[in-house]
Amino acid sequence: MSKNELVILDCWASPFCMRVKIALAEKGLDYEERAEDLFGGKSDLLLTSNPIYKKVPVFLHDGKPLCESSVIVSYIDETWPAPALLPSTPYERSQARFWADYIDKKNSMQLFDSTSAIWKASGDDAVESAKKEFVEVLKVLEGALGEKEYFAGDAFGYVDILAIPITSWFLASEKFGNFKVEAECPKLSAWIKRCMEKETVAKVIPDPEKIYEFVVNLRKMFGIA
Repeated sequence: MSKNELVILDCWASPFCMRVKIALAEKGLDYEERAEDLFGGKSDLLLTSNPIYKKVPVFLHDGKPLCESSVIVSYIDETWPAPALLPSTPYERSQARFWADYIDKKNSMQLFDSTSAIWKASGDDAVESAKKEFVEVLKVLEGALGEKEYFAGDAFGYVDILAIPITSWFLASEKFGNFKVEAECPKLSAWIKRCMEKETVAKVIPDPEKIYEFVVNLRKMFGIA
């Protein structure tokens, strides 16, 4: 597969872009990354490829654009079926899609929104409230993980791909919230470490310290004291 046939309109800090890159890495596919300046001026290609939301990631396969990271990961899994990212049985696939929906749910506190709410908060009470909601989300996910190695069992897969990139933002929340995810959710923390041992994950996920520096700059940009 020529990398010119597969293109990602990308932002290095976006966990949603990371999802797509991990999925492609799991499939052993080469691709071209085209960085987008989300604050200084989005490219015409991004605006025409994703006219509804005008955001990354956009995945172009032979010039045809796809938007929304969970949709893109599903498309990658269907287009290049081996190795499979979703479980083999209909029931297990349904369970995976349920937890994917929980992570990204639009009408409740999403995982990324809940971690971001901590560093976006201004004032001790707001930070504490945001931290409480975030930990509640994490504990639900930790319950879903249970004693398993990964969310679907022994194999790294679809739900892991959707969740693990967001954890690169946890350090920023820990620093601004003055807490440790490992202390609150040790099993989930062990899962994070397990995922980071995979080459397909480690080569995509940026250093959390870099994300923290990015967040510090975002707070300045948004005027958060």
